[in-house]
Amino acid sequence: MTFIREGIRDITQFDEPDLLLFQQALTGRQIGKGQFLMQPGDTCRHIHFLQTGLLRSFYLKEEEERTIAFSLENSFCTDLKSLRSGQPSEIAIQALEPSVLLSISKSDLIRLYQQSHQIEAFGRRLLETLLEEQEEYLSWFRLYSAKERYDFMLQKHPGLLQRISLGQLASYLGIRRETLSRIRGLRS
Repeated sequence: MTFIREGIRDITQFDEPDLLLFQQALTGRQIGKGQFLMQPGDTCRHIHFLQTGLLRSFYLKEEEERTIAFSLENSFCTDLKSLRSGQPSEIAIQALEPSVLLSISKSDLIRLYQQSHQIEAFGRRLLETLLEEQEEYLSWFRLYSAKERYDFMLQKHPGLLQRISLGQLASYLGIRRETLSRIRGLRS
């Protein structure tokens, strides 16, 4: 539970009784490499905290996977659109490595909001943080070139590049593998 304490602390502070209340609502889960946490058509009903492992969120469009996010250790993951609307998801979330997760259902989280203002503040701040991450990713494509997006990935998540395939990285950066190879060649 140390990991979740750190993940929560990155977002807000909990008093010990509220932290224990929150932890009691969590369920643990392990998924293997290649397994799906969620597939298109599923309705997202949980927020997940990734203790160990690596997850990838992606769309399937015209038989091509388009990666939109990587979730690293000690981070939260969900399909925010499906979670909020209750509509079927358009994305898949897949483990790229064996992963250990702690999950809380939307219904349990809402129930906890009634019991704790700190948990309510945490939930609101968490959703804001997840939305900010989505907006930051979308702004990349309006503001930065493919090379600048690659350089940003190297700077922000240098270890991630050894854990994902070139195809997944190219998809995330919104470029073709050949373009990624050219960009990488320029750095050598």
